[in-house]
Amino acid sequence: MDATVSLPALDEEGYLVEPGDWNEAVAEHLARAEGVRLTDEHWDVIRFMREYYEEHQIAPDARYVIKHLSNRLGADARNALFKLFAYGYVKQACKIAGMKRPRAWSTG
Repeated sequence: MDATVSLPALDEEGYLVEPGDWNEAVAEHLARAEGVRLTDEHWDVIRFMREYYEEHQIAPDARYVIKHLSNRLGADARNALFKLFAYGYVKQACKIAGMKRPRAWSTG
């Protein structure tokens, strides 16, 4: 992220305080901090998550993301999600997609 652009407020774990402050430059910064180099496959997941958030005002559970991926990847969708975000759906995918840290629900 350009040094002239300020990063939105993050909580103590590095998640956005306000998901509405997210944009793709913020995602790139958060991904670098997590050691993730974003590919088209990552962006597919992130954009799905953002669309889901816009519609429901909540982060999608991993099972919804896996269902989205299964349209293209079939039975390997679950493994694919966890290959893209090796340190976990909540730890990396939700953070990079600008979600507040999800609490008390299944990660898939």
